[in-house]
Amino acid sequence: MDLKGFEQAGRHTAGDTRSVKVMIAGGFGTGKTTMVRSVSDIKPLTTEETLTQASAAVDHLIGVADKAETTVSLDFGKIGINDSLVLYLFGTPGQERFWFLWNGLFKGALGAVVLVDTRRLASSFRAIEEMERQKVPFVIALNIFPDSKHYPVDEIRDALDIPEHIPVVAFDARDRAASRDVLVTLIHHLRERSAVALESR
Repeated sequence: MDLKGFEQAGRHTAGDTRSVKVMIAGGFGTGKTTMVRSVSDIKPLTTEETLTQASAAVDHLIGVADKAETTVSLDFGKIGINDSLVLYLFGTPGQERFWFLWNGLFKGALGAVVLVDTRRLASSFRAIEEMERQKVPFVIALNIFPDSKHYPVDEIRDALDIPEHIPVVAFDARDRAASRDVLVTLIHHLRERSAVALESR
């Protein structure tokens, strides 16, 4: 991948490899942990705990009734996009009771992928609002579940109130190649934003 013009801040490691922090965000049960697990080059760190009856009143399982575990802190993984770029992936917890962790997790993030379940669009509204509030560039990734209905991208974009310049892509979070393609889409989006910013100086 040609990264010329990719001038956003990032940490340089040995061999002039750039390391970049990327957030994997989204609502409860949208597939954040699944994506980190599928795409990471290393065994990912996850903080999943079993859902219990005690959490039934706060972790609403509408649309995700088969979900047995939930992230209570963060997920962490790492993927080398090429010889010069490594992404450190930080998956956010999706439940409202853990949102207080988000401010710390977002520090130093260059960009984010917001996962969306088209069966439950509203579950990711808060994540999109947080990207905008924190001014973190992001792309929308529609995680296609077995019973997901197909909607034109323009309809999804309108429903989420996403501007035209923000990429919206569909993928399967269980598939490593598809998840990697989403991350590459984010990198291209960041590079384009950087190029525009440089031209406007």
